[in-house]
Amino acid sequence: MHTRATVLLIAALVTLTACTSDDEPGDHADGTPSAGARQPSATPSRTATSEADTAGLEAAVRAYTAAYFANEPDTTFGMLSTRCRKHITRAGMAVLTERAEQTERAIGDSEPKDVKRFEVDEISDDSARVSYGVGLPKFDQKQEPWIREAGAWRYDDC
Repeated sequence: MHTRATVLLIAALVTLTACTSDDEPGDHADGTPSAGARQPSATPSRTATSEADTAGLEAAVRAYTAAYFANEPDTTFGMLSTRCRKHITRAGMAVLTERAEQTERAIGDSEPKDVKRFEVDEISDDSARVSYGVGLPKFDQKQEPWIREAGAWRYDDC
């Protein structure tokens, strides 16, 4: 069990590292924000949002996560923000989703990676930060940025 979790953690870290660009502000490996990184406000900003906003955001996160772990690079690439598409190519996304699938095969894990826990940390106008998990705490995402472009929520953590 520990070996399986360790392999999954390593695969997740490799994947997350591949999505990070030195050109964009982000977080350091120890979890501390780098200079210029977009910071969430101290309190969630939900006053100007509706249940439809939140439901649409949750549906997008669930769809992206399911497609990512199911090795569907065209789907996941189509859900990237315009900004992320400048850093992650269609071929690059295919490599990332294939790595996730290979890791699952290598450790004999065939369980679907569906979102089991979801929380909107912050939502304001067309940007949001969410936290969610797929059932394994080591894969929990915290304060992950999403942006709404042309009416659709898009993954913006690149």
